[in-house]
Amino acid sequence: MDVNRTGIHIKPNNARVLFRPFEPASKERFLRTIARVMTLSEAQTEALLAEVLREFGDRHHEIQRFFLHRFEQVQEHLLTDQPLSLPRQLLIGSYFTQEYSLESAALFNPSMVWHPDQSDLPDGARRFILSLRATGEGHISSIVFRSGVITGTGQIRIEDPGRYVTPPDQVPNAQYDKPMFIRKLFELGTSGRFCDYVMAGLGDLFTLTELEQAVKRVQRQERASQQDHSTAAKFILTLARANYEVSYAPEQALSERVIFPTGPTETNGIEDARFVRFTYDDGQVCYYAPYTAYDGRVILPQMLKTEDFLHFHVSTLNGPEVRNKGFALFPRSINGLYAMLSRQDNENIYLMYSDNLAFWYTKELVAKPTYPWEYVQIGNCGSPIETHAGWLVLTHGVGPMRKYAMGAMLLDRNDPTQVLGRLKEPLLTPDESERSGYVPNVVYSCGGLVHGGMLVIPYAMSDYACSFATVPLDQVLDAMTRA
Repeated sequence: MDVNRTGIHIKPNNARVLFRPFEPASKERFLRTIARVMTLSEAQTEALLAEVLREFGDRHHEIQRFFLHRFEQVQEHLLTDQPLSLPRQLLIGSYFTQEYSLESAALFNPSMVWHPDQSDLPDGARRFILSLRATGEGHISSIVFRSGVITGTGQIRIEDPGRYVTPPDQVPNAQYDKPMFIRKLFELGTSGRFCDYVMAGLGDLFTLTELEQAVKRVQRQERASQQDHSTAAKFILTLARANYEVSYAPEQALSERVIFPTGPTETNGIEDARFVRFTYDDGQVCYYAPYTAYDGRVILPQMLKTEDFLHFHVSTLNGPEVRNKGFALFPRSINGLYAMLSRQDNENIYLMYSDNLAFWYTKELVAKPTYPWEYVQIGNCGSPIETHAGWLVLTHGVGPMRKYAMGAMLLDRNDPTQVLGRLKEPLLTPDESERSGYVPNVVYSCGGLVHGGMLVIPYAMSDYACSFATVPLDQVLDAMTRA
């Protein structure tokens, strides 16, 4: 096959930093740090703040707003209610803020979807969004974005990323659907009298604040029975905080947006989002991305949802088959149901159906490791791509020396459990220039596209940086061994 490596390289840039809360290890350190700042005169405070702003102000958007937000978060450690000047509040906030280089270790595992804005383009060109897994200090992963254009002749152009990186604002008073929340509690095995009492005190739609108040109210009422409901209370609130919303200002460039771990299930990373442009039966379009949440001990599949890449809903997935990694949603319903590829056993590819995106109960085996380059395991490399011949699924296989290669298979459009064809030899393997990196001997993708008869594959090189390869779609289909 005529696989063309484009030579485009998207590498991590350790100069792209965002601000994050700095959390001292103990309450005493909060107190001592604030006390030291309080010893400064107003003149000293203003001079020191000016120095901080000179050094860091040009590296971030709205850094003073974040300093003030941090002050509001730590002011409970103040010893008195004495009002403080704005410069002192900002300075205290700066002492509890730090920079974080989110790409310092790697920028990899790309996923590619068509941009919601296709205006002002030459004939035959299409604009795309590329999501990437950025890994920084502490091996914490987040999601960053790039945008680019594929011309009518198949040339790929990536726009230079913006100077700044800015985390989103958490949406205040985001609402929860009561029936859905109760169902998730039940699926997680957390139901009973305490949960029933908490839910009974809430409306059909409620906010996190209202939930917290309801939990406290029932805890007070239940103290008379001398029963400890702290575990159930913690579980209810953890579930709520794992389902949240974030948003960006429209003026923030796409490349300056970062989805940084926020929920309790993802404190150590958001990994390998597989974005897909999903079209409902009525023509409505929405972007979804199953991803792996990691809290340092447990991995858990979760889901991102957005219509505009400005406002994102983050939600937990539930059901007995929500396990392991590598979930990839089909771009439309099949026979009236959502369909998703999965790999619950870390070895084979499965297909799941559901009438509700949040709940998955059954799976059916689709493909096992068959060829030597995939004897260890196989998995998907992103959401299936609908073609005239069937569903094209980019795959990865692991062979000797834990070498990752990419392949492809074709599934029936009406019954994706039926494998129509499969590449006997890899489509893409790491060449000498791609073998060295954070994890050597790996090529990997989280989703490609077809444009003008060409299969476009964004791929990671040894879990360090990214590139693109292109190959005529017909050549891929013709090379498949028919089932």
